[in-house]
Amino acid sequence: MIRQYLLDFLIDRLEEPRRFIQVLAGPRQVGKTTLIQQLLEKLDIPFHYASADAPALQGQEWLRQQWEEAHLKAGKKKGVLVLDEIQKIHQWSELVKKLWDQDTHTKSSLHVILLGSSPLLIQSGLTESLAGRFELIPISHWSFSEIKKAFDWDLKQFIYYGAYPGAASLIKNPERWRHYILESLVETSISRDILLMTRVDKPGLLRRLFQLSCDYSGQILSYQKMLGQLTDAGNTVTLAHYLQLLQSAGMVGGLAKYTHGKIHQRASSPKLQVFNTALLSASTELTIEEAISNREHWGRLVESAVGAHLLNQTFGTTIEVQYWREGNHEVDFVLKKGKTIVGIEVKSGRSHSTTRALEIFRTRFKPLRNLLVGEGGIPIEQFLLTPVRKWLEK
Repeated sequence: MIRQYLLDFLIDRLEEPRRFIQVLAGPRQVGKTTLIQQLLEKLDIPFHYASADAPALQGQEWLRQQWEEAHLKAGKKKGVLVLDEIQKIHQWSELVKKLWDQDTHTKSSLHVILLGSSPLLIQSGLTESLAGRFELIPISHWSFSEIKKAFDWDLKQFIYYGAYPGAASLIKNPERWRHYILESLVETSISRDILLMTRVDKPGLLRRLFQLSCDYSGQILSYQKMLGQLTDAGNTVTLAHYLQLLQSAGMVGGLAKYTHGKIHQRASSPKLQVFNTALLSASTELTIEEAISNREHWGRLVESAVGAHLLNQTFGTTIEVQYWREGNHEVDFVLKKGKTIVGIEVKSGRSHSTTRALEIFRTRFKPLRNLLVGEGGIPIEQFLLTPVRKWLEK
């Protein structure tokens, strides 16, 4: 069973005497609901599952009804309530806090699991109302090892098709696969997870910024240059905000430049990065064969796969993923945890880069280690199969 470690983690939490609200937050189609279904199948205690993911947003009365239904099923015994897409309910966190505190007062044994596909909105509700009552479990995109185990894909398939398990059965029909990614995942994430839940004055700009971020994934692009590429873009503040919204949905984001000063870091140009290379591949007209034969494009896909691996493996942790550049010298990725840093250079065949940037980075910042990934260094496959935390171990 894939993601057995997450299943074991949840089972252990349900067996503990002290209750916490378990909150699973992550992008669409990364297996949150499937994971919960597997959990419920293993339980020998009463449970109630309900989802607020409907065309019309569910209200607070609906939430109260689901809570009461869970109590009726459990009686005076231990029970489990699972609420999916919880962020769709207006002011959900205040009501969950009220109902949870009532259960705590009456010594109820009802365990509550919340699922959400918009981590930014989920975390906002948690920190505002549920402090001390919840445990956040970040669910990221699937790793190469998980995809390889589940579908027996090789490295090139993973780099091109990415890591959406629901799309794996469609790869023999490229057009159908591409349509699924763009319509069922991308458009749904934008229209239902961002536009319905957050004020966006220029939805057309949000969609164009997503496409631009895919087109330039793995490249550093200043907000001023983005303004030149996008019509009716407004200002850099708007673009930075929209990029943060796309990042909160687990789609694309902007890596900050590694510096010693936070002020300079905030003012730096972002390095655009997809969270799943399927988004990059689906946004082009290239087949997997054409992508592999195009040295420039394939190199960009490889670098984006490495970047996505780093972002997804560090999602919800204290590890930061950044980049470093000074003049013509650039280190593709910098892992930062506290005062410990690791430099990573990807040699994908896209350019004739040297290790000079790593040498300068080592002299200037004294990283724990520098890693060369790809040609002449750690093989891409080995790197993608290795937990990111290992590189930060002394």
